[in-house]
Amino acid sequence: MSDLILVLLIVVLLVCLLVTVGGFLLYSGLLTDVVIKTGPPPIRNVTIAYKFKEGSYKDCGAAYTESCSIGPKLNSIGVFYDDPKQRPSEKCRYVVGSVLCEGEEKPDEELQKLYEKFGFKVFSLPEVSHAVTTSFPCTTNLSYMLGPYRVYPRLTSYIEERKLCAFPTIEICGSDVINYMVPLSRQTDFFVPEMKEEVKTDVKEEDSDEDRGTDITGADSHSDVSSVSGGVPWDSRETSLAASTAASLASSLPLRDVMDANEDTKCRDHSDRDSNESMGSGSSFEELDMDHEEQEEGEEKEEEKGDEEEKGLPEGEDGAREAVELAAEKKESLGDGEE
Repeated sequence: MSDLILVLLIVVLLVCLLVTVGGFLLYSGLLTDVVIKTGPPPIRNVTIAYKFKEGSYKDCGAAYTESCSIGPKLNSIGVFYDDPKQRPSEKCRYVVGSVLCEGEEKPDEELQKLYEKFGFKVFSLPEVSHAVTTSFPCTTNLSYMLGPYRVYPRLTSYIEERKLCAFPTIEICGSDVINYMVPLSRQTDFFVPEMKEEVKTDVKEEDSDEDRGTDITGADSHSDVSSVSGGVPWDSRETSLAASTAASLASSLPLRDVMDANEDTKCRDHSDRDSNESMGSGSSFEELDMDHEEQEEGEEKEEEKGDEEEKGLPEGEDGAREAVELAAEKKESLGDGEE
């Protein structure tokens, strides 16, 4: 009997534990409906104290803890620049810090110096009119872990389905809610100086790789087009595209001139050939006329000879036969001359 009671107590305790854990998860936002929308962001232009980090996003908790320990009453903020699916997690870049002030307010000088003392830097984030936004309840410490798992898959799907140009992802952690926003404009203004330097380095490496590739194909790696790239990658791609388009248009102009020159040369050669042929044909006609005149003169001379011979022909049948034979010989000689 005592064993049965002990087993029942253990079962009751397990059920209570499961109910408690389930209730805690629900309270932390496990089944909270995440609504993604596009509209005004939850914050205006803000001044933050931050630290730039590079590594897995899972390791950002220590930076959050340090920031909150300095200013426990301030909202925490995180700006995540890279997509872990497209960049190795150990190379992902982000900043974590606290919001010193918002809008027209000025930061507390003593608090700012305190943050700077612990290695934080100060930077101002711009105000945007539209962003992809959502929120998640911040009721327990577990909410900071459940939020990314609940929000980011839907946020990514929303942006991809609508083919929006939205980056980077920003988290603003308040006392009772975590706001997520992804700006739709002025994205590069959210890059802290360290991130801009990282981007410039990446662009230079990409340009050097492209230059090496063009050297292999025999192209000039020091051309004007390849020297345009630099700065922020999105602006540099547009600039390099415009430069390459301009270069292609410029290169087509001398080619067109060469083609026109070739056509003119062909026309001149053709006209010269026609003139030579006409001159050749004219000279051939003159030669034919001269041959015809010489032939007529030869016929006239032969006729005169025939007349003289006819005058001296013998009389009778023998003389007539000889005259016929002479006439036949004359005709044959004339035919040979015409041929």
